[in-house]
Amino acid sequence: MNSLFLLLAGLIIFGLGYRFYANFIAYKIYSIKEFSEIVPSQEFEDGIDFVPTKKEILFGHHFTSIAGAAPIIGPCIAAFWGWLPAFLWIVLGTIFMGAVHDFGALVVSVREKGKTIADITGTIINKRVRTMFLIFVMMLSWLVLAVFAMAIAGLFVNVPTAVLPVNIEIIIAIIVGFLLYKKKMDALIPSIVALILLYLFVYFGSFTPLSFEFVGIDKSTQSTLWIILLFVYSGIASLLPVWLLLQPRDYINSHQLVVGLALIFIGIAIAQPVVEAPMVRISGEGVPNLFPLLFVTIACGAISGFHGLVASGTTSKQVANMIDTKIIGYGAMLGEGTLALVSTIAAVAGISLVTNCSLPSVGPVEDLNWHVYYDTWANASTNKATAFVLGGGALIESLGIPPALSKTIMAVLVISFAATTLDTATRIQRFILMEIGQVINFSILKNRYTATIVAIVPALLLTLWHVKDPISGKEIQAGWALWPIFGASNQMLAALTLMMISIYFWKRKKPVILLVIPFILVTLTTIISLVIQAQSFVENNHFLLMIDGILATLIIWMLYEGWSLFRKGRPKD
Repeated sequence: MNSLFLLLAGLIIFGLGYRFYANFIAYKIYSIKEFSEIVPSQEFEDGIDFVPTKKEILFGHHFTSIAGAAPIIGPCIAAFWGWLPAFLWIVLGTIFMGAVHDFGALVVSVREKGKTIADITGTIINKRVRTMFLIFVMMLSWLVLAVFAMAIAGLFVNVPTAVLPVNIEIIIAIIVGFLLYKKKMDALIPSIVALILLYLFVYFGSFTPLSFEFVGIDKSTQSTLWIILLFVYSGIASLLPVWLLLQPRDYINSHQLVVGLALIFIGIAIAQPVVEAPMVRISGEGVPNLFPLLFVTIACGAISGFHGLVASGTTSKQVANMIDTKIIGYGAMLGEGTLALVSTIAAVAGISLVTNCSLPSVGPVEDLNWHVYYDTWANASTNKATAFVLGGGALIESLGIPPALSKTIMAVLVISFAATTLDTATRIQRFILMEIGQVINFSILKNRYTATIVAIVPALLLTLWHVKDPISGKEIQAGWALWPIFGASNQMLAALTLMMISIYFWKRKKPVILLVIPFILVTLTTIISLVIQAQSFVENNHFLLMIDGILATLIIWMLYEGWSLFRKGRPKD
């Protein structure tokens, strides 16, 4: 089958979803036109976290905050089961679940003075649930920070040509932020100039690799050094005003993604690589169960609880008009679904264009294809986002762009979004820890600087600690061992957020069946997945089993609290 068909089919369905389903959700359930109060960004404007922002800039900030490495890594691994399951879950899951979830979390947070999902849950259910939700989110955020730091560090080590442009982008973003908010310049010209400068340094970087290898440091130590530097950077970035670095850099990244995706789209149209992957692979030696692992593997590519944290943790504090929440909340998730769709196409078709390369799982490969890349589940899991970098790079090469430059463009694309998520997750974790400090009346956690340190250190330890991989039996970083738990926990957070949104609008007598159905489906798949993961940890790692058990206990308890509230019936007028 021609890969162009997959791309066009996905984009058309996404367009129809935004045109019809988003409107129904926006006006019949979320009632965004009925909102007449002052938005939090204006009511609590402080120039740091609460900043009224144009929807174009905020869309870019929100989009790139949620579109990290996960919607690339997940689909690249999930292509192991063939192209059809990944395609269907990404497209349908995004429209009917992920975008509805993100949109709802943003709307509710704006209606509730910019409070986080955890804080709002405590208000509409009870204070016990608020505390449990905060603990659950805190644990999940540490996993997010660890995984994204490791992903970025790995790409810096394996693609050193990406180091220069990624770090130069930070300086460019600060300059753009200063021009937009201090000099009051219109965003168009600075953003175009910034994008040109970024790609200029991508070009320079393609033949100017920067690596610790030049001073005789081995790859393992290089990765550790990068992880430490990344956490130091993310801590500083999370404390800066959002207008100074996060907003302008995310705005630049949103343009970069549009350019990158456009290049890949054109590459698919020109090269039209054949989809080598089978339609479905559900049997064979070493093939894990498609249900429920497909759903938690793709994770953010279809629905993500982390998005609700971004929507309620940072984005809601910057919304200038409630009407903007539709394009920002629902529209940005469709953008992430598009990224996941392109990742899938790169994995099932684009890698067939690759010749000489090196895979993390097996080393040098002369002629790459789907069957070589996905020969075993262990190799597919080890290779992670490599299919996107190699396959996407090969598609860009079909436009006549040199191989080294194509690979650098793809690597910078992945790293930029992963770094954005790293910054945002650190900021959100600071908010969560400060809320926990208020709940338990622990003054140290109420301090933004102390909370930032506490946000970073446990995540850093997860990257430095090595455990036995339940699949291969090899020693790997604990963060990667916890990746399946991250996927399941992330999905479960989405389910809990959907539960909260459902109860919120159910109390307001809105038709919430379209929120309840995704909540039930996601809940079932994630609980089953956590049980399966627990079985794999029984013999290999009791500590990871304990983490799995704690998360499962919190989930069941919160579900019970939500059900108990529902049984009492709607409050009387």
